[in-house]
Amino acid sequence: MNNLVLIGMPGVGKSTIGVVLAKVLGYQFIDSDIIIQEREKRLLREIIAEEGVDGFIEIENQVNASLIADKSIIATGGSVVYGKEAMAHLKSIGMICYLKLSYQQLEKRLDDIKGRGVVLKKGQTLKDLYEERTPLYEKYADIIIDEENLTVEMTISKLVEAIQNEKNHKV
Repeated sequence: MNNLVLIGMPGVGKSTIGVVLAKVLGYQFIDSDIIIQEREKRLLREIIAEEGVDGFIEIENQVNASLIADKSIIATGGSVVYGKEAMAHLKSIGMICYLKLSYQQLEKRLDDIKGRGVVLKKGQTLKDLYEERTPLYEKYADIIIDEENLTVEMTISKLVEAIQNEKNHKV
C-alpha cells in the first residue's frame, strides 16, 4: 500500500486520525481540504458561499483528481465521493478507508455544521446528507472501520490491523 485515503462524513475524525496515523506509520499527512483552500485562496465555507454547492464539488473533484502523493495518509472532505474522477484517481493511488459512524454519534459531534464548510444543498438536513452519502462511502471503500464507541487510539489500532490484513490478502 502506497497511500491510505480516509473518507467519511464531516466530524468522523479523518484529519485527527490521519495526522496520528501518519506519525504511527511514518507517512506524510495530506489534508485535501487544506489543499483546496490554498489553491483557491479562500476558506471552504467562502468557496461554497461564492460558487455554490455544485461549484465547490467541481473544484474539490479537480483538486483530488490531481493529487500527487507517496507514502501518505490523505484525509478528504466528506463530499469527495461526489467526484467520479477524484475517486477513480484516489483508488488508483491508494487504499480507500471509510471511517463510519452512526447518525446519532455524528449529530452529537457536529454542533456548528455551517462553520465547518459542510456541503448542504438548500433545504437538506444532516440526516438527508448522511443517507445520501453512506452508500457512496460503502461503494468506494476497500476497508470500513466502524468507529462506534471507539477512541481515536482504538480507531487507529483497528485501522493499522485492517491495513495489515489487506496487505496480506493482496500478496
